[in-house]
Parts: sequence; C-alpha cells; structure tokens
Amino acid sequence: MNAALQFEGIDKSFGNVPVLRDVSFTVGAGRTLGLVGENGAGKSTLMNILGGNLRSDAGKMVLEDRPYEPAHPKDASRAGVAFIHQELNLFTNLSIAENLFVTGLPRTAGFLINRHSLHQRAAKLLEQVGLDLRPETKVENLSLGERQLVEIARALSFDARLIIFDEPTTSLSVRETEVLFSLMARLHDRGISMIYISHILEHVRRRCDDIVILRDGQVVGEGEAIEFSTARLVSLMVGREMNQLYPTRKKAAASTPALEVERVNEPGIVRDISFTLHHGEVLGIAGLMGAGRSELARILFGLDRYSSGEIRANGKPLIRSGPRQRIKHGMAFLTEDRRHEGLCLDASIADNLMLVALRDYTRSPLRLVQSGRCRQSIDRLREEVLLSPRAHDKQPAKTLSGGNQQKVVLAKWLLARPSVLILDEPTRGVDVGAKFELYRIILELADAGTAVLVISSEIEELTGICDRILVMSQGKVHAELNRDKFDRERLLAAALPREART
Repeated sequence: MNAALQFEGIDKSFGNVPVLRDVSFTVGAGRTLGLVGENGAGKSTLMNILGGNLRSDAGKMVLEDRPYEPAHPKDASRAGVAFIHQELNLFTNLSIAENLFVTGLPRTAGFLINRHSLHQRAAKLLEQVGLDLRPETKVENLSLGERQLVEIARALSFDARLIIFDEPTTSLSVRETEVLFSLMARLHDRGISMIYISHILEHVRRRCDDIVILRDGQVVGEGEAIEFSTARLVSLMVGREMNQLYPTRKKAAASTPALEVERVNEPGIVRDISFTLHHGEVLGIAGLMGAGRSELARILFGLDRYSSGEIRANGKPLIRSGPRQRIKHGMAFLTEDRRHEGLCLDASIADNLMLVALRDYTRSPLRLVQSGRCRQSIDRLREEVLLSPRAHDKQPAKTLSGGNQQKVVLAKWLLARPSVLILDEPTRGVDVGAKFELYRIILELADAGTAVLVISSEIEELTGICDRILVMSQGKVHAELNRDKFDRERLLAAALPREART
C-alpha cells in the first residue's frame, strides 16, 4: 500500500504525564482511515502534532515520502493538509464568502476586494458541499449544521491532498450527513487521502477503508474496516467487553406532573406544543435539524419568548419569567453547545461546578463564600459523575476532554438539585465509554424522581434510555410513542416534513 502519511514512533508527554507512546501507523494514499478512541485516548494530541500546533517529543512523520515537521499550522496548510475541526472556527460577523477566503481575498487592480470574483468562487464551493445559500449571507444567521458545511467548503478552497475530519457530523442533520458522505466519496474517487475521527462507530465502519484504535495513547488495533464489528471496536477502545450500551431502569415513572406545556406557540418557531412530563420520567424529543427541538427547549427554560400558551413547573405557572426564575422553580438546562453556552472555558473546574448554586454557599449579610462546604460538594459531585481523577479542581475547563467537559456541565446543574432537567444533545462529541456513564447518571436521576427531557439526534440513544418519545417536525409534535411502540422507521417517518410523507 502506497503511503500518504506515516507516523513512526510518536511520543508526547505533558509534564510527567505521557499522552502518546510509540504511535505508529500509515494512512494509505487515496484511502480513508478512521481514527477512534475514547476521549483522552490521544487523538487530539496526535492531530495537533500533525497540524503543527504541537511538537512531538520523539518519533517522526513522513508526508508523501518526504520528512514532515510542521512548526506552525500554516506549514500544514502549505503542505496540503486541511482540518475540519469539531469546534467551529468561523467569524460570525463576516459573510460566508469572506470566511471561505479570509486569508486570501481576491483583489481588483486598485487593491479593493473583488466582490464579484469572491462570490463566484464561493458559490462553486457551496455547491460542492450542497449548501444552497447566497455567498453574502452572514455566518451569524446560519444554523450549526450550515456552519459546519461552510467549514468543509473552506477546507476545499485550497488544493488539500490530506483532509482530517474531526467529528464532522456532530452538528449535521441526517440529510446534511448524507451530503457530507457523498462529498467524501467524491474526494475519495479523486484520490484524496482522509482521516476520519468520530465517536459514531457505524459511520466509521461505513465510510472508512481502514481503522486505527487508540487507547491510553497507544495503538491497540488496526486493520481494514471490514475486519471490525462495532462490538470489537468498543472492546478495543474501552479495554473491556461492554455487553450493553444502555443501563437498565430500576423504577417506573410517577404519575405526578413535573412540567406541563399547553398550546405553546411562537410564529415561525413552534406551533401548538402540548405535553406533560412526569416525575421520574425520561421523555425524549426526536426530529430532524430545524424541527424546532432546541428552540422549544430554550422557550421552556425562559431563554426565548413565546407568544401564547402556558408552561407550569411543579404545578406553578411560569408567566414569561426568565432562566433565573426557572432555576428557582427547580428547572435546569444543559445546552447543546457546551463550549460556548455551558462552560466558562478559561475558568477552573471548581468554579464551573459552582456557577449555578454558588449563592446557596454564601453567608449573609456579606455573602461570603463558605469554601469548606464548596469543597465538600465539589468532591461529592466529582464522585457522582465519575470525573477523571487526573483532572484537578484548579485546571481550566478548556483542557478537559469532551466527555469530562460534559460531566462538569451536568454536575453544575446537579448541585442545584433540579426537579426538571432538560438535556439538549447530552452526549454530542462524547465517546462510547463516557456515554454509558452519562446514561447511568440520567437514569439514576430519573429513578430518584427527577423529570428528564432529552433532545437527541440519535434515535438509538432515545430508544435506549427514554420511557416515551415525542417526534417534532416543522415546529409541531407529530407523534408520541411509548416504549413498547418504539420503532426506528416510525420515528423517522414522523420526523419528515409533511410534504415528504405524501
């Protein structure tokens, strides 16, 4: 097999902690390699070395038969290495076209920006990724899925010979994911080499020619994709057999309403939404991107307005109150965008854990923080959510893996002891081992009487942990299924727009 890229004996440590140990494998020319592993396995560190953000302590890289030692991300770009990052790196105040060519805007003879040329070139790239938008559209007006496709279009704007896709489907709808996979197939046919990193193992097996598995900074398995079942991949990733992906419920939901929603409307967003969430129940909301699921969650938590209808928490009406009042009424909301809305990335783990409930740990009249009580609660929370013991309390949240970041966000809300917990994409970008731990926490909360509302794009996740599922399409609830009626095809059919069902 001809090699596009070779890693040979790569080592990397941070202080006394080894992160990569003797990592060696080959990306075949014109082939797609799936790189999988739990959060913290070393994938990001290895890709940062490839991208010129870090230098390895030992070992070497060979790119197209030449030694490759990037000292800066620009070196990687010049060598034809492009990255599609999990976390979006777009300027939201600029247009799509300006983002695509921000480092090389076409100029006129008078050194002004050539808008005609800019928009023509941008339109061709947007067509390649299946994004039907005007090039002059501001990025701030795009959905997360649309922004992800702009990122992909930007990587195609220069002649990349090796493209790294880091969790590219995290924010994409089913249709957008299929557009991406079709695009990857075309790139594959053009002989472009790719590294595909994803926690969705079925996508890896479907889209990749070869697979490499990392665990604790070492290669623990590699070979052609057809050699690996999902169960074998999971076993290699976590270092043990996992006989079940979802924990078992111990108690049935109560009949007492925790959250009641009656005929809630907001023009262009949601239409006539009505449902009841009971104490001890896990209620799922399924639907395609744009169905109104996240918008509904924001309305329920008081972040966005609604024009008519009624919302009650534990029997008490929530009359146009904001998040502060919702929290007082026992509600909590884990947003889908943990990095920008769920965490203070530069703040410590301890400070993030205390964000919501800090007021309850102060003494009047000067509101002095009771540090001893804080430490006790932080220790208890860390144990409850199984936060990595290697992560110390003063460590910035931005240095944690995706799974541990999500545990911090969840623990922050648990400290407020909510009776209603809204979770929007709770396991997005989280590996299979950390997912099981998050599912365990969710179901233990439900068994203890917490009412849980889960929004997820993964149907298997909803059918695995929910007691009941509502299906939304075009801002309206189109179906309701109890656990004994869960069926993937019925859920997908109900999620389609009305015109697609006829």
